[in-house]
Amino acid sequence: MKIGTPKEIFEGERRVAMTPESAAALQKLGHECVVETGAGAEAGFADGDYKAAGVEVVKTAAALWKAADVVAKVRVPDATEMKRLREDQTLISFFSPVADEDKMQAAAKKGATVIAMEMIPRISRAQKMDALSSMANIAGYRAVIEAGNNFGRFFTGQITAAGKVPPAKVLVVGAGVAGLAAIGTSTSLGAITYAFDVRPEVAEQVESMGAEFVYLDFEEEQQDGASSGGYASVSSPEFREAQLAKFRELAPEMDIVITTALIPNREAPELWTEDMVKAMKPGSVIVDLAAEKGGNCKLTVADEKIVTDNGVTIIGYTDFPSRMATQSSSLYATNIRHLMADLTPEKDGVINHDMEDDVIRGATIAHAQEVTFPPPPPKVAAIAAAPKKDAPKELTAEEKKAKELADFKAQTKQQVTLLAIGGALVLLAGLYTPASFMQHFIVFVLSVFIGFQVIWGVAHSLHTPLMAVTNAISSIVILGALIQIGSSSGVITFLSIFAVFMAAINIFGGFLVTRRMLAMFQKS
Repeated sequence: MKIGTPKEIFEGERRVAMTPESAAALQKLGHECVVETGAGAEAGFADGDYKAAGVEVVKTAAALWKAADVVAKVRVPDATEMKRLREDQTLISFFSPVADEDKMQAAAKKGATVIAMEMIPRISRAQKMDALSSMANIAGYRAVIEAGNNFGRFFTGQITAAGKVPPAKVLVVGAGVAGLAAIGTSTSLGAITYAFDVRPEVAEQVESMGAEFVYLDFEEEQQDGASSGGYASVSSPEFREAQLAKFRELAPEMDIVITTALIPNREAPELWTEDMVKAMKPGSVIVDLAAEKGGNCKLTVADEKIVTDNGVTIIGYTDFPSRMATQSSSLYATNIRHLMADLTPEKDGVINHDMEDDVIRGATIAHAQEVTFPPPPPKVAAIAAAPKKDAPKELTAEEKKAKELADFKAQTKQQVTLLAIGGALVLLAGLYTPASFMQHFIVFVLSVFIGFQVIWGVAHSLHTPLMAVTNAISSIVILGALIQIGSSSGVITFLSIFAVFMAAINIFGGFLVTRRMLAMFQKS
């Protein structure tokens, strides 16, 4: 089949849904590729690059829509593109099925198949196709860059001959994909970074990236804040009030606020109110990644950058991924390529639109002249927090003593049983083997026992005892080799010297690797 990518006609859109690299991968699936001339120019991909990758370049969008069996694009198709959509043609793009229900109905009526990239289910197997996460990752990174471009100071603190520069304080509201990308970028630039999310289980992720998680003294926060689709769920009014109170407390201290809270197919919740903006210092910056859905900040204006009366800059751009078109196009094209791999399981260039497949069914909003949105819940559970286990019951002093005694008795019984079995096996072997063999065998058994106790008694510096154990084994090898090195046999002497050499390499190498691994966890 022919997979075609037209030039995006949405104003300001610079991304493209097919790159020369992804086209090469699609051709390995048995498909032919075609692009409209200039489709990738603004993302840094020239027509010549496509031709070198074996892609056919056509002059007009009309010719492309006519030639392609599958059309892959970025933005929601406009009225002209919907007219060009024909029966048995497959369209893959962002689509907004809730906001564009008429277009979805029109596509179904024509007999076309529409796959909405934002509807890819959030299950483990579909992560490689999750375009929302790919674009959110870029948006989070770019949000920090835009904030830095509009912020009048360094992110990192400095002490210079000209004076002391305090580090910037950054608050990231929402620790999803975009939020974590913003946190990583902010901390790497040296800012003191704070993060908040309604899902307390993400606190460990936030703290592992060097940021401080903002906790609320509120009971609901201890509950599971994740919805079945892997997104944050809607909070209660009481929780929202506690949340806003915390933000009002933080507002005067923050230099940069990046809001990322958004649930698909819903209006963005208002989290940063007008009084919070007024409480911020002059020169502060707010970057609202939810501007396309109304914004998390009360004063956000979509696609604009404004400065308030008290000198706070509010950025409401809705095209952050497009501002990094080359990177965005590469990731988005890879998402589509993985989706096509699932649609072409035989790699024969023939699409098998399996509606029993969780991923394909979940993303399909129109198929076989029917509207298939909304999809049923996936059979595989979505990415969400693991259910919390009940806290273990606190034992009394008497119960603890009874438990320790029972454990000791069970351990003793196990050891006695093993010793009895071992003794029986030794006696059995003594009945049928020469006396000289038994002497060597008993020495061997005792050596194994002593060696085991010595090796496992070695204290280790890392969380894993692997390096310490291998070093201990190598030390025992060296001791044994030194005992044999004075043998009258030249072969034994050579093997002993070789054993000492190899074990020494392992020991010194183990210490070197251990030091390097420990250095990874030490702050400079």
